[in-house]
Amino acid sequence: MSSPSAADLARDDTSEIDPEGRAPVDAAQGPAARTHGSSPPLLARLVPLLIAAALLLGANGLAMTVVAVRGREVGLSDTVIGLFGSAYYAGFIVAVLLAPLLIRRVGHIRVFAALASMSAMSVLLLLVSEPWVSWAVLRFASGAAFCGTAMVLESWLNTLASNSERGRILSVYRIVDLGAVTGFQFLLPAFGAGGMEILVVIGLLFCAALIPVSLSRENNPPKQSPGRINYLALWRISPVAAVGVLTIGLTNGAFRTVGPVYAQAVGLDAEGLALLISLWVLAGALFQYPLGWASDRTDRRFVLIVATVGAGTACLFLSGATLPAAIYVGGFLFGGFALPLYSLSAAHANDHARAGQYVELAAGLTLFFALGAMTGPLLASLVMDRFGPGAFFVYTATLHLAFVGFVLMRLAKRSAVPADRRKRFVWLLRTSPMIFRLARSGRGAGRDRPR
Repeated sequence: MSSPSAADLARDDTSEIDPEGRAPVDAAQGPAARTHGSSPPLLARLVPLLIAAALLLGANGLAMTVVAVRGREVGLSDTVIGLFGSAYYAGFIVAVLLAPLLIRRVGHIRVFAALASMSAMSVLLLLVSEPWVSWAVLRFASGAAFCGTAMVLESWLNTLASNSERGRILSVYRIVDLGAVTGFQFLLPAFGAGGMEILVVIGLLFCAALIPVSLSRENNPPKQSPGRINYLALWRISPVAAVGVLTIGLTNGAFRTVGPVYAQAVGLDAEGLALLISLWVLAGALFQYPLGWASDRTDRRFVLIVATVGAGTACLFLSGATLPAAIYVGGFLFGGFALPLYSLSAAHANDHARAGQYVELAAGLTLFFALGAMTGPLLASLVMDRFGPGAFFVYTATLHLAFVGFVLMRLAKRSAVPADRRKRFVWLLRTSPMIFRLARSGRGAGRDRPR
């Protein structure tokens, strides 16, 4: 399966062409070499992009919750709401294939403006369209627009960062994501899901993301030459990583889009739903560090097994939980063990990748996750429709424990990566393939020594 991709924009080139046609410069020298000291400090250049990212990530996270809650309030079945989640992640796949073509044609700024506007429209049109078919189309458009805008921002951040600054920029970007997604959830109880106000607020947030990018003094980043990659190369590099991110899509993707339906079904109000989602995200951030630390010092597959068993056990606990306090504790533990699985799987694949395979690795991670996330919400909603809300977590527990079995099988077939070849664990966001390139420390990333 070969096609131009988002990863084309993140190729491990040794030089970049200045947008005004000046001579190539070494990418490892960072922005200072490209600007000859004439541009503002790096912080001033990053602030507009990070403000736009906060608005974009927060608004999108809130929209995912609101659409599920609103669908239930207008009487849609769990299966139809699950279909909305599947349509949203199908848009991711389209964005990965088409957004790079648009960026090469008209540049980052115009593509960001067009897709951010498309995000706002896809939310506001929910007010004037009839469920359910039109809503599914709008969620597809929303998924494509969000992934495309994330690709623009992340590739842009990558061009601004020198190798020595890349890790710090990624850390700030993760903090922005965590703060925006958790904080914006509490706009739901503030405005409610049933009226038009919350959708208008989300649309305004998407529109506001246009302002810092449009008024930034930055020019479009250099355009990269097109290339063709094999999206299925991830399976050859690491079957464990491929099945891991597929499982994460089937489970975490389902929770993010259908979880609000579960929360309402077990009696949580808007404040309780916002708290549950926030605890899930926050725990995922907190657990990244100890699990990542452990995975740098042993066979990552052992850590994958521990985290997956933890996620499956939390799901089994949630399947029978009825009291709000128990649901919050279970949601916290589920997020803590389940969310780091994507980064652990990516790190394991990175250990096995050779020089020149990182572009295909980034694209494959996004593809396998999107395939799982496109299928997971619909499957989970069908289970909930048939067996009740508690069955949602029986579904997720079953998938997690099946992944444990697969990893155990692979332990017998492939030896562990030697410690001196093990790359450093990095916490990744599931936004676009660009985040993988941003997380790598330039051309030398493939030779990072373990922490």
